[in-house]
Amino acid sequence: MTVLTGSLAWIGICSLYTFFRMGWDKRKANQKEWRTSEKHFFIAAAIGGSLGVLLGMQVWRHKTQKWAFKLPVYSIVTLQLILLYLYWFVYQ
Repeated sequence: MTVLTGSLAWIGICSLYTFFRMGWDKRKANQKEWRTSEKHFFIAAAIGGSLGVLLGMQVWRHKTQKWAFKLPVYSIVTLQLILLYLYWFVYQ
């Protein structure tokens, strides 16, 4: 397995997890039950699940109005894109 293949697999697994966790959290919010902390989503996004968080926000219409949630998520995505650019275009 190459580094690229492993990285894509990791991102895919983390993104699937965060996507479905966003849906689960939305369901719990509608039922007025115990919820997943935002810190959990920030950590999951930072370690590779940012695509799942972004898709989950749109598909489940969850946390789309909260700037206190959106700003850190968008910051994580921006940082990841900068790091990807640096790795792909500068260091190769």
